[in-house]
Amino acid sequence: MTRRFVDLSITLDNDVVSDPPFLRPKITYQAHGETVAELQHFFPGVTAEDTPDGAGFAAAEWVTLTTHNGTHLDAPYHFHPTMDGRDGEPQRSITIDEVPLEWCFQPGVKLDFRHFPDGYVVTATDVEAELARIGHSLQPLDIVLVNTAAGTALGQPDYVNRGCGMGYEATIYLTERGVRVTGTDAWSWDAPFSYTAQKVKETGDTSLIWEGHKAGRDIGYCHLEKLHNLESLPGHGFMVSCFPHKIKGASAGWTRAVAIFEE
Repeated sequence: MTRRFVDLSITLDNDVVSDPPFLRPKITYQAHGETVAELQHFFPGVTAEDTPDGAGFAAAEWVTLTTHNGTHLDAPYHFHPTMDGRDGEPQRSITIDEVPLEWCFQPGVKLDFRHFPDGYVVTATDVEAELARIGHSLQPLDIVLVNTAAGTALGQPDYVNRGCGMGYEATIYLTERGVRVTGTDAWSWDAPFSYTAQKVKETGDTSLIWEGHKAGRDIGYCHLEKLHNLESLPGHGFMVSCFPHKIKGASAGWTRAVAIFEE
């Protein structure tokens, strides 16, 4: 038996649109010959020419980003200060460094919602129908990934406005059945803000803002955002690894999400 790995993560890149302009990451690259100052911190007086290959010290990069740049896992703390309040006293929301590791390496399930228009809010009925189509019964701790129309729009100017979103009832449908990690290839688990803003303007109902995220107030869960390559996955039959970077007290952590097949 062999293993096949499918990369589900986007690449952090200065030139590929994956966030609104004010949230984009910035990477400053240093070639080997540009780190002589760092070399001299450890070895005073040594020049680039003095190094064994005459190339200088070591290549390095300076990265400016938020914990929500790139493919990342959101902790319950990102959604609300408390979680698990539906059936009792709300608990303090866990931060990314407190997310149980067993949540992050589990069987994967893919729901194909690419046919839904941008801005559509997925319902529990939609989720149930898709699970029936792929022939899967959810199990506790399954990692559920949502394939949207945003998956192939990465890098396009309108990426953040692409794809459907998961509503409150769809999210609760999953978490009621023991799902604790979900994911999407869109910019947000919820529908794009541009569509939600129009609905709020028309109805005055501010509870529509981040309704999928806010489901974490009732049942705590994590979700992955800005996944990639979900269209290459089957409905089930693979494992997902998505361990987040351990950042103390943070609302999210970057992850190299990977699907693993045993063949």
